[in-house]
Amino acid sequence: MKFGIFHELSVPRPFTRFAERDVFHNALEQTRFVDEAGFNSVWCVEHHFLEEYSHSSCPDMFLAACAAQTKNLRLGFGIATCVPEMHHPARLAERGAFLDVLSNGRAEVGTGRSSTWNELGGFKADPAQTKMMWDEYLHLLPRMWMEERLSFKGQFVDFPERSVLPKPIQDPHPPLWVAVTAPGTELDAADRGIGCLLVSAGNIQKNAPRFAAYRERIKTCRPAGAFVNNKIAAVNWLFCHEDGAYAAKAMDLMLRSFSSMAGQTVELSQAYPNNAYGAIGLLGQLRGDPSDEAAKAVPDGLCGGTPSDIIAIIEEWKSVGVDEIIFMLNSREAIPQAEVMASLDLFKRKVLPHFQKAGIEAKVVENV
Repeated sequence: MKFGIFHELSVPRPFTRFAERDVFHNALEQTRFVDEAGFNSVWCVEHHFLEEYSHSSCPDMFLAACAAQTKNLRLGFGIATCVPEMHHPARLAERGAFLDVLSNGRAEVGTGRSSTWNELGGFKADPAQTKMMWDEYLHLLPRMWMEERLSFKGQFVDFPERSVLPKPIQDPHPPLWVAVTAPGTELDAADRGIGCLLVSAGNIQKNAPRFAAYRERIKTCRPAGAFVNNKIAAVNWLFCHEDGAYAAKAMDLMLRSFSSMAGQTVELSQAYPNNAYGAIGLLGQLRGDPSDEAAKAVPDGLCGGTPSDIIAIIEEWKSVGVDEIIFMLNSREAIPQAEVMASLDLFKRKVLPHFQKAGIEAKVVENV
C-alpha cells in the first residue's frame, strides 16, 4: 500500500490579500513533510471559478514548486480538464512534459472533463461533448509526447504538423489516469488501459465491485498510451490523533466545511440534465447539513481516528484491491496547520511503519 496527499487549495473567506498565500504555503509545508516521511505522491487538482472550494487554477505551477522542494514524491498533475475551450491538447502535453523534465521524471498525469456548470459554463463548453473530447485528448497526448512531429485532425482538434516540446523524461511517457466519480467511469479507464483515481470518498464495500470490474476489464484493454497503467488510487481524508473522539470531531469539522462549499457549486447533472452527466459528481455526493447539529461519527472508509483505527481502515481498502490512498488533509483551513502537521507526524510514526513492513515482507515472499 502506498500513500499520497491531494491538494484542492481551498481558501476560506474573507479573501484577504494573504489568504491564498497562506493556504498555498501550508500545502507546500505538508508536501515537504510527506516527501521526507516516505509517501509516494502529491496531487494537485485543476479547478476554475469555484470560490473557497478550490483556488487551484494552475496546478502545474504549484507542482513545479513541489518539484523544487521534494526529492522523491511522484507529482500528480490533475485532474487536468480535457476540453478545448479550457486547454488545447498541445498545451496539456507541454505542461505535463515540462513538469516531468523539471522533476527528473516524476510526473503523473490525471485527466477528466469536469462535473460543474461553474467551470464548463464559464468557458462555454458543451457538456454533451465532453466525454468524446476527453477520449480524443487521451489518445492524442501520448502521441504528442512520443512522436518527434505529428499532425492530427479529429472531431474536436485540428492540429497542423508540429513538434510538441519538451519531451518527457519518462520513457515512453508519464502514466495516465482518469478521475472516477460516476459509476461506469472505472470501465472507461479499464478499456483505455489507464489508472483509476477514485474520488468519490468512502464506502469501501460499495466501491469493491467497481474495483473488481476494473481489474477484470483492463485485462482486455486497448491502451490509449504506450503501456497499461493498472493502478487503483482512492482519495480519502486523514486526521490521526491518539484520542479517537477528538479525531472524529476534527474529521466532522472538515467534512461539514467541504459539504458547505459543495452546496455552493452547480452540478452539471442539475444544470444540464442529459445522458452525458446522468450521475451527480463528487461535490453533489458530499452535500449535506453543514450545521453543528449534523455532527456524527466518521463515515465508513474515511481515515479519521487513532493510529490503530486508521490501520484497520486502510487494511480494508487494501483487501478490496486499492494500491494507493491519497489523503485530503484540510478544508478551508478548518483545522489549524499545527494540528494537520501533528496528524501527519503521528501517521508517520505509528501507521506508516505497519505498511512499510508489510511491503518489505511481501517482496521477500516474492523473491523466495
